[in-house]
Amino acid sequence: MANKLEITLTRSLIGRPEDQRVTVRTLGLRKLHHSVIQNDEPAIRGMVNKVSHLVNVKEING
Repeated sequence: MANKLEITLTRSLIGRPEDQRVTVRTLGLRKLHHSVIQNDEPAIRGMVNKVSHLVNVKEING
């Protein structure tokens, strides 16, 4: 099975540019400390890199 990423929103979106807000919503994150599990794909990695200062990422095997 493919690797997955657990992505958690750890910083507030208040005062952030609109493109960063849209990226966080596209990842599926809604509230502070909310976590989602996404497949480890290049598109997801790119979104995580764009908002890396707002999220924590943990790799999950299997």
